[in-house]
Amino acid sequence: MNPVVGIALALAALVGGGLLLGWKGVILALTVVVFWLLLQFSRLMRVMQTANGAPVGQIDSAVMLQSRLREGMKLMDVLPMTKSLGAKVEGQAETWAWTDAGGIRLELQFRKGVLQRWELRRPPGAPDDVPGTGAA
Repeated sequence: MNPVVGIALALAALVGGGLLLGWKGVILALTVVVFWLLLQFSRLMRVMQTANGAPVGQIDSAVMLQSRLREGMKLMDVLPMTKSLGAKVEGQAETWAWTDAGGIRLELQFRKGVLQRWELRRPPGAPDDVPGTGAA
């Protein structure tokens, strides 16, 4: 969710709760907002705990991961699919790479945490039966 939208919804809940139920409504709205923030934090911790158990930049199948990607996905949606953190690509901002056991490398480029494009790079001599790029 866009942070501006989240802040606007939280403020609307606080104001609405205050107008409808007085100070009890403000406390109720504040409780709901804090609970939502705790849920988001819990999701982040689960994803990071899963990624902690795997080698950095290693995935089971780069081709299968590529088939599940779509433009506009958030980094928090990609990490559970990879089950590992990506290796930072040197010289490119917000670009992360994962490699599978066959040497196929998948590079994902993000902008502000949102997937913009990706590229599948096969090692020399590997068959090229699946297109190597996605999302322009």
